[in-house]
Amino acid sequence: MKIKVLIIDDEPQAIEVIANYIRNFPELELVEKCDNAVRAFQILQSTPVDLLFLDIKMPGLLGTDLVKTLKRPPRIIFTTAYQNFALEAFELNALDYLLKPISFDRFLKAMEKVLDYYKLKQNTGLTLKAEPVQTPTESVLYLRVERKMVKVRVSDIYWIESAKDYIKVFLKDRVLISKQKISTLEELLPENQFIRIHRSFMVACDKIESYHSYCIEILGKQLPIGRNYKLESQKKLRELFGNFS
Repeated sequence: MKIKVLIIDDEPQAIEVIANYIRNFPELELVEKCDNAVRAFQILQSTPVDLLFLDIKMPGLLGTDLVKTLKRPPRIIFTTAYQNFALEAFELNALDYLLKPISFDRFLKAMEKVLDYYKLKQNTGLTLKAEPVQTPTESVLYLRVERKMVKVRVSDIYWIESAKDYIKVFLKDRVLISKQKISTLEELLPENQFIRIHRSFMVACDKIESYHSYCIEILGKQLPIGRNYKLESQKKLRELFGNFS
């Protein structure tokens, strides 16, 4: 299966760099290249595309804003000279974030993620909701913590707690605090691995030590099941662990 690629960048030289790199991968097929997001939107309405190499700062419409207009966007690798869009890029489910000038070594690492993703999708029919890492069954999130981006393995998360405009991500040995909404992580995290039990709590299924109709216990801490989440939480818990006693 060929992975159909669209390059979008307002710098002709940047387009040619990516196009030349793509020629080294027989799995990729460059179907089109363009220099603005509006033209890209038109192409995407009529041409099947699996992967975007997408610049962010372009005249008329930002690359991130283009993605937000698409109901079912292709997988995306952002290519940009700016570091400050990284959090937003990964919230948009980007496979990777390449900073210009892009070396072939760095491009190769991005391609490993692309090929792992499509190999997994072809073999299992699954879609990862976060960036694939070394093993294709594992995923990671990037969180902005104290002015830096922190990579977090999804498998290391025990639970997430909302605190006004922030979230607390509880790992076994530390807590990360990031300014974003719990609903954003709910969209990114695999549905079969996490349960939203309360407007302020989301928990990892495999970390649950015990549970009742009104609470879940993880690492010895009881987390409440909210009234509005009770029916859905109990349904998922029954599916995973059997009936409540």
